[in-house]
Amino acid sequence: MSQVKQRIKSKSDSSKKNVEVVKPEEKKNVEVVEPEEKKIVPKFGPLGIKNEDRIWSRGVMFASITIIIVVLKWRKMGQVTWASQRENITETISHLLPCSPKYLDEINRFEGCALKQCGRFVVDDLFQEDQVKTLVKIFKKGLENGRSSGGASILDLHSGALSHGAKFINVFETPGGQELWTKEEIAVYIDAKDKIRNAIAENFGLGPNSIYLTSPTFFSEMTPNPAKTVHDEYWHPHVDKETYETFHFTSLLYLSNYGRDFQGGRFVFVDNDQTNRTVEPRQGRVSMFTSGAENLHYVEKVTKGVRYALTIAFTCNSNQAIPNPRIL
Repeated sequence: MSQVKQRIKSKSDSSKKNVEVVKPEEKKNVEVVEPEEKKIVPKFGPLGIKNEDRIWSRGVMFASITIIIVVLKWRKMGQVTWASQRENITETISHLLPCSPKYLDEINRFEGCALKQCGRFVVDDLFQEDQVKTLVKIFKKGLENGRSSGGASILDLHSGALSHGAKFINVFETPGGQELWTKEEIAVYIDAKDKIRNAIAENFGLGPNSIYLTSPTFFSEMTPNPAKTVHDEYWHPHVDKETYETFHFTSLLYLSNYGRDFQGGRFVFVDNDQTNRTVEPRQGRVSMFTSGAENLHYVEKVTKGVRYALTIAFTCNSNQAIPNPRIL
């Protein structure tokens, strides 16, 4: 922790050296230039791949600080299986929680997004088997052009960001990358997004048009391969709103089965009532939850097989909305 404080102090000191003091009488003739850190830069850059190291690294940095605080408490907690892979959840199950103050203050600023309670929901009957298979096919087509050298790979259909070794590439710039997916496949992806958005709005009592797709929204593959970079370390406890500033609601559509396609890889909510609530991935299962500190969570390390999932995030801020992916 002392090393973390030292790094933070060094960063603060160095930033102070770059500040130019302008006297009041000189301000009229001075062109104001915003410091670099204040410029608004898309999370994934203009093409969607230039700054992804920043967003993923920030998530891991936050997780590293968080884990110091919660790891001892987390290991002592009891754990219950809240959503088992063996059960077919045809009627949505819920666990409601008080919203964290910071999250509630922010979300209440947007019309149609005011919440009385935060929490999480899980349901299994939103998708047919053929729809899920198409989504898996979409992801695997992308993975033919790249994959992480560690245990976690991602594909963002909106920006084109694709894991490639220890970095990211733009899949649309690879040979044949612009013809990878058909219009029919992209239509299935868009339909999946719309179904989940409607389910979130219904379960949380939101206005039907009050939430918007936001970035990053991505497919993920997790394997037992050892982590090579910080981007591969998905198992640290974290809060989505702290990792991804645009998130107000997070959803996960699972594309493979815990216990059959992979071992480990369960999704665990770390709750303040001394109980960890676990969601076991089931193909076609959707987990949706508010992205604030009330939903601290982590994913167990995958120990065998391959775990596929699709993370789809929504915001109440229309300025942070992203368009549907398109065929180039």
